[in-house]
Amino acid sequence: MRRAWVSEREFLDLLAAVNLIPGPNSTELAIHLGRRRAGGAGLVVAGACFIVPAMLIVLTLAWAYVGYGSTPEGRALLYGIGPVIVTIVMQALWKLGRTAVRGPLLAAVGAAALALAFLGVNELALLFGAGAFVAVALNARTIGRGAAWALVPWGLPTSLLAVAPAAEPALLRLFLTFLKIGAVLYGSGYVLLAFLRADFVERLGWLTERQLVDAVAVGQLTPGPLFTTATFVGYVVLGLPGALLATVAIFLPSFVFVAVTAPLIARMRASRWLGGLLDGVAVAALALMAAVTWRIALEAIVDVPTAAIALFAGAALIVWRPNSIWLVLAGGAAGFVIEALR
Repeated sequence: MRRAWVSEREFLDLLAAVNLIPGPNSTELAIHLGRRRAGGAGLVVAGACFIVPAMLIVLTLAWAYVGYGSTPEGRALLYGIGPVIVTIVMQALWKLGRTAVRGPLLAAVGAAALALAFLGVNELALLFGAGAFVAVALNARTIGRGAAWALVPWGLPTSLLAVAPAAEPALLRLFLTFLKIGAVLYGSGYVLLAFLRADFVERLGWLTERQLVDAVAVGQLTPGPLFTTATFVGYVVLGLPGALLATVAIFLPSFVFVAVTAPLIARMRASRWLGGLLDGVAVAALALMAAVTWRIALEAIVDVPTAAIALFAGAALIVWRPNSIWLVLAGGAAGFVIEALR
């Protein structure tokens, strides 16, 4: 606003647009602003400048984690951080749920998605199934009018679903898996947890549950988009090449979506079909987030001290509403103290 590159109306239009496509909203907003200012070159430069600083910080922390995370000091730090991360994600889940669950239809779809998530149903089937169900339910009387156009932004993600699981060797599989995640992940960045667990813990077996919690902790510690958690995961799994490929892959779809949808912003906002689809995807994403939060809570809250840390963090978020980074640091300090007293 200070530079007057866009008007307030244009800014609100861009803000609405990034909520209608998969990917990290803050990153996509920066990409949109770069495109408005300097066209295609601005699109690339703005996105890169928004992502790279956070990526470098996460890369440094990933290097330290691999080198020192298994030391007594490193484990003490992570012991205290884990419960805080669980609390932060639960608070985000509560706030997002109050916004996303509007009415009995969406509440029922969210509850069904949560039950299916605990039963092990594929996360992509849940997201797109819930989205399609709500879109049809809300627009049953107008089937055939505008439905095909409303689903256009989702064509690329759908085509990627069959590609990523079959890819070999390891670096290519890592790239395609994160490309798939970046292309289909809609909602809060914390929904990333569900995809990381399904792909890297359960399907590929490249991460442990503990490493997943640690990855989220590192992502929470750093400024910038939470999607830079991909940098951490890539480094832990396959070193520097893995970190770079994972980062490029998870953010690449955002650049594509912005370039493709920017001329269609007005039509996207007016589409009842797309609105219904995204309402369904949003509640299913929250259901996935809730299921994974329960699982990582079982990994992070393992005794009375970790339960106490989680409760204190929850009380702090309600009463003082501090920046989450300070809570994470406090959790790490508590972990050091508890381990030193044992």
